[in-house]
Amino acid sequence: MADSKPGLRKPVFTKVEQLRPGTSGHTLTVKVVSAKMVMQKGRSDGPQSRQMRIAECLVGDETGMIIFTARNEQVDLMKDGATVTLRNAKIDMFKGSMRLAVDKWGRVEVTEAASFTVKEDNNLSLIEYELVNVVVE
Repeated sequence: MADSKPGLRKPVFTKVEQLRPGTSGHTLTVKVVSAKMVMQKGRSDGPQSRQMRIAECLVGDETGMIIFTARNEQVDLMKDGATVTLRNAKIDMFKGSMRLAVDKWGRVEVTEAASFTVKEDNNLSLIEYELVNVVVE
């Protein structure tokens, strides 16, 4: 154990139902239920082809579902029925509802097919949250 790299620790896997607004650093294994391209812009004719692609993917595990916002290269990995591991994922709020995202500090990896079935009647992205500022006196 003394020769292992400092700072690396075993990932703690989170279930979808445990996700809360404003949290980050989640590692989840989820199945892609559906993927829908919502934005594709940019020029592919320039010297460096800068394309911006965003897809909204409904992902879930045996505890629930949530919308995952896939960007650029992540879009190619999010195929219907695929099982992916999201490392260092965070919760973004969009119009009062939770969205899962992986930024440049995280990773999206396709993994072997999971044995669970997605619990489709618990969609966390359908729950609307309201920001309440509490004044402490």
